[in-house]
Amino acid sequence: MSTRRVSVASSYHPRYVVWELTLRCDQSCNHCGSRAGDARDTELSLEEALGVVQELKEMQTKDVVLIGGEAYLHPGFLEIVKALKASGIRPMMTTGGVGITEELAQSMKDAGMAQVSVSVDGLERSHDLIRGKKGSFQAALRALDAMRAVGLPTGANTNINRVNRDDLDALFALLKDKGINAWQVQITVPLGRAADRPQMLLQPYDLMELMPKVAALKRSAYTQGITVMPGNNYGYFGPEEGLMRSLHEGGNDHWHGCMAGRFVMGIESDGAVKGCPSLQTKDYVGGKLGEQPLREIWETSPQVGFTRTRTKEDLWGFCRTCPFAETCMAGCSFTAHALFGRTGNNPYCHFRARTLAKQGKRERLIAKEMASGDPFDHGLFEIVVEDIDATEPAFTQHFSAETRFGVHVKEYPETPEGKHKRLAQLVRKLAKQRKTPCSSCPSQM
Repeated sequence: MSTRRVSVASSYHPRYVVWELTLRCDQSCNHCGSRAGDARDTELSLEEALGVVQELKEMQTKDVVLIGGEAYLHPGFLEIVKALKASGIRPMMTTGGVGITEELAQSMKDAGMAQVSVSVDGLERSHDLIRGKKGSFQAALRALDAMRAVGLPTGANTNINRVNRDDLDALFALLKDKGINAWQVQITVPLGRAADRPQMLLQPYDLMELMPKVAALKRSAYTQGITVMPGNNYGYFGPEEGLMRSLHEGGNDHWHGCMAGRFVMGIESDGAVKGCPSLQTKDYVGGKLGEQPLREIWETSPQVGFTRTRTKEDLWGFCRTCPFAETCMAGCSFTAHALFGRTGNNPYCHFRARTLAKQGKRERLIAKEMASGDPFDHGLFEIVVEDIDATEPAFTQHFSAETRFGVHVKEYPETPEGKHKRLAQLVRKLAKQRKTPCSSCPSQM
């Protein structure tokens, strides 16, 4: 990444912030970008978090989305919500919903929570497979019911992949009946645990079928008072662009480029600051709260502000020659980096897929290097251009919600995370057999 110092531009401020309160989680999702489970070694205390709220207020932040792990597992969760509300910042949350009871929902509402989005990644079979927890789907629905019962506005968000792409019509009908007011859809990206499972990912040419399907759902949603919006890694300049990017029926908005470090900011639970919560930690942390003031990080860090200084010359591949290059700037930054280890070229593009299809071609992504096993890590992929009617490789052709990930993952090298867990399990097993304490087990260190 460039080390150019960021020019301070008063027009840029972190209006929208996604704040990971803790990496601790009550699920172990197979597509989790942060590989959530245990808390980080060092996470912000309540006192430190309340100090962050004040810094956000001074930076004119308007909206904060609390995430994890699971945000409600942070011991100061409700106090942080109250502080955000008192500071004039709208607190929201994205959750898997496992621990949300009606009592907690009422407490969240009383604290000032404005909106909660529950992650629902398909119908029951698909969702539970992706989330790695039997009963996760029913827990998510119970969370929606609990919040509806206390009058807390709810939405849903869905990661689309080859496991659940056929669930969307039925899923929307179910979510509508649960009283949601918004539904965000995005594609699963090879970040974190999803990087270990390339067979679950959509291929770029899958957008040819997916985009019209979701556009039809959005048209239907308008008539029912539900807003369907694409995530930042979805779409780009196909026939449905105006419809998909517009908040209101009849709009003609479009993608305006990655907002990371321009109007969006991410904070990790240890205080690390990035331009977007999903950007790779290794490459995009610009500083740490507690070590530097937030304003200093925002205004001077090249890692945080890299999108402010980019030009078309930073693009490569198809994106460099695209007629939308100067507006789009290769779409979602973390998606491109997750594929190639750098930004500037993004094959998950509807316009690109349509352009190649007119030439009788399509692009396939093939995993070449696996991820390291750290939060927000990635492997490396290569693009293969093939005939549009090329035969699907067997492992993707037969992949379904009934497939166990473990069977297919064996076709790829074991990841460091998987090796670490396997060895830790072996050590615990041997220690139990010896009936002596296990000094090597990470959970006891």
